[in-house]
Amino acid sequence: MAIRGGPVTALPLQRPRLLTVAEFAALPEDPEARYELQEGHVVMSPRPRPKHQLCLRALASRLEEQLPAGVEVLPEVDIDLELVSPPRPGFVRAPDLVVVSRETLVRVEDGGLIRASEVALVVEIISPGTHRTDTVIKHGEYADAGIPHYWIIDIEHGVSLTACHLAGEFGYLDAAARTGTATIDEPFSVRLDLDALL
Repeated sequence: MAIRGGPVTALPLQRPRLLTVAEFAALPEDPEARYELQEGHVVMSPRPRPKHQLCLRALASRLEEQLPAGVEVLPEVDIDLELVSPPRPGFVRAPDLVVVSRETLVRVEDGGLIRASEVALVVEIISPGTHRTDTVIKHGEYADAGIPHYWIIDIEHGVSLTACHLAGEFGYLDAAARTGTATIDEPFSVRLDLDALL
């Protein structure tokens, strides 16, 4: 069989296999897309749109100005959610922002992933196509991983922030979405003019 005058070569299909956290961490970086690991499956999403990135940069800047000493905010770093033991297919997420201690950064300086148990706060900014992932799937995974605070920023119709905090065995308790100026006391005290993030 030929297409446009050339022969067709059949390539053997490789069966996908589930990856561990270590195998995922060893994959090469791809500047064109973002990859995460969901129960051993590599999940790809396109790079965020400019509006998303403007909000991300502005929020990171506002947080850096107000964070206590010894705490850092990082964009888009891989987090081992520690939901399964190492030889099993794992979970790695790359939140839009993550807040960790400076000691954590020293530990991972020579390799390795930040662990969920080292994270004070994760932030996701909803993009077109990520609403369900950010508000349902990651909401559950971050809670199961024991990350104490999760902020969901929605930029589709103005800017709103939903602050979620762990409430025992029931997962996250979500505060009402805030707009305008928001003062948040946990995990640290910050005041944010949400409209100024765009």
